[in-house]
Amino acid sequence: PTENCFVPISEIIAVEETEFNKKQRNFGRWHKMAKLHAFTVYYVKKARNHCWRCTDVTFWCVDEHLCNQWIQALKELLEMQKSRPKQLLVYINPYGGKRQGKRIYEQKVAPLFSLASISTDVVITEHANHAKDNLFEVNIYKYDGVVCVGGDGMFSEVMHGLIGRIQKDSGIDQNNPKASLVQCNIRIGIIPAGSTDCICYSTVGISDPVTSALHIIVGDCQPLDVSSVHHNNTFLKYSVSLLGYGFYGDILKDSEKKRWMGPMRYDYSGFKTFLSHHYYEGTIAYQPAKHAHGSPRDKESCRTGCYICKKSEKELAEQHKECGLKHEEGEEEWKVIKGKFLAINAVNMSCACPRSPKGLSPAAHLADGSADLILVRKCSRFDFLRYLVRHTNQDDQFDFPFVDVYRVKCFQFTSKLSEDNESNVMDIGKKRFGQFCRDHPACCCNIVNSTWNCDGETLDSSAIEVRVHCQLMKLFARGIEENCKDEAAYSQSSVEQSL
Repeated sequence: PTENCFVPISEIIAVEETEFNKKQRNFGRWHKMAKLHAFTVYYVKKARNHCWRCTDVTFWCVDEHLCNQWIQALKELLEMQKSRPKQLLVYINPYGGKRQGKRIYEQKVAPLFSLASISTDVVITEHANHAKDNLFEVNIYKYDGVVCVGGDGMFSEVMHGLIGRIQKDSGIDQNNPKASLVQCNIRIGIIPAGSTDCICYSTVGISDPVTSALHIIVGDCQPLDVSSVHHNNTFLKYSVSLLGYGFYGDILKDSEKKRWMGPMRYDYSGFKTFLSHHYYEGTIAYQPAKHAHGSPRDKESCRTGCYICKKSEKELAEQHKECGLKHEEGEEEWKVIKGKFLAINAVNMSCACPRSPKGLSPAAHLADGSADLILVRKCSRFDFLRYLVRHTNQDDQFDFPFVDVYRVKCFQFTSKLSEDNESNVMDIGKKRFGQFCRDHPACCCNIVNSTWNCDGETLDSSAIEVRVHCQLMKLFARGIEENCKDEAAYSQSSVEQSL
C-alpha cells in the first residue's frame, strides 16, 4: 500500500538529486522495466521531548523530465524561505563542559550546515572574552547569524559582544541605565556543549546539538528580553536568565573554586550552601510591569507563538508612544521592600532544566518585557528545603508565607552596611538602603556580603540597578512547543512521498 508523509516546506532541509544505483533497494518490476531517476528530500522529523532529527525520503520515477521538475520546484520553494541563514559566524569554546565542543560541532553540526548549503566562518576561542572582543572587530553585518558552541557562559560572551557592538555602532552609551537600547536583529544560535545549558533548554525544550542545529537551519526566530545591570551609572552585565543574590550567588561563588570537580561542583556547593543557611539583609525597590499580561502565579507557560508575549509587547510599545520612557518612569510609583532574605532571584525566563523541569518561575515569559522578582525571606532550614524541593515537582513553589513574587520592569537592590548608599533611583536612593548582612547564630563565619549570580557568572556589587529591555535580541529558536499527540499533523505546504 502507498504511504503518505506530509512535511511543511518550512521544515525541509535540502533537496538533492540521487544516483539511483547508490540506493540498494529492490524495486521489483520498476527496476526491470526502465532506468529510474530519483531525488532525496531531507527534512525535520520530530521525536519525543522536543527532540528533532534529520531524516530523508527518496522519490523515484522513470520520467527524467518529471524528476527534474520536482527538484527545481522544491528548490525554488526553499529559496523563498527568506528567514533561513546562508552565512554564519561560529564560535567554538573548546574548553567548556567536558571539552567536547569542537568534536560536537565537527561531527554533528557541520555536516548538517553543509547539507543545507550554509557557509560558515569558524573561530576556535583561545581565551576568555575572545568571542566578545572579536565581535567588535569583524564585519558582523555580512552574517545572517552568530552561533556559539558551548555552555551558558559562551552564550553570554557572544551576547555581550553582539549587543555591545550594535550599541556602539548606533552611538548608544551602555553606561546610561535609562538609555533606550537598539534592538539586535542578528540572531544567535546555541549549540549546547557546556556544563549548564539552561538558556537552550528554556528556549528549545531540550539540550541537544542536532535539535539546535536544525532550528538554526530552518531559520527559526525567538525574541528574547534582556536585563541590563548597572552600578552608579556604570554598566556591569546583561542577563537573560537568572540574576540571583544570596543562595544562588553563594553556590556560584563557592563552585568557582572547585572547577576541577566538573559539573558535580554545583551539587557539592549547593549542599554546602544549604547547610550554611546564610541570610542577608537589605532593601529592594521595584516598578511593577503594568504593561505585562499574566502573573507569576498563573498557569500560563510561555510556549511557541506565545500570545501573552505578543500582547505585552504591543501594550508596552503603546505606552512608550504615548508618554515616552522617561516620563513613564517618572510618573510610576516605586514600591520598597526591606527585610532579611535567603535568596533574591530575578528571572527573564523560567530557568527550566532537566533537574527542574518547571524552572524557578514556571510562568515567566521569554519576550514580554518583564522579569519575575522572587524574594525568599528568612525562614527555617526545613522550610527552605521544602521550597527548594518544589522546584523538582509539580507543586506551587510560591505557595509559602515566606516567598513573594512580583512581575517587574526594573528594580534596585541596595545592601545594608553598603558604602554605596548614595546610589539613587528617583528619590528612593536617598533613604540609605544598606548592605545585606549575614546574622546566623549557628555559624561563626563572618560573611557580610553575598555575590550576584548573573547567568552563571559572578558579579560583586552591593548596589545595583536592573532594567528589562523588551525583545532586545533574537535567537534561532521558536520557544518550547506544545506536546502534540500527532506530530505528523503539519500545516498547508507539503510534499507527498509517492509520485
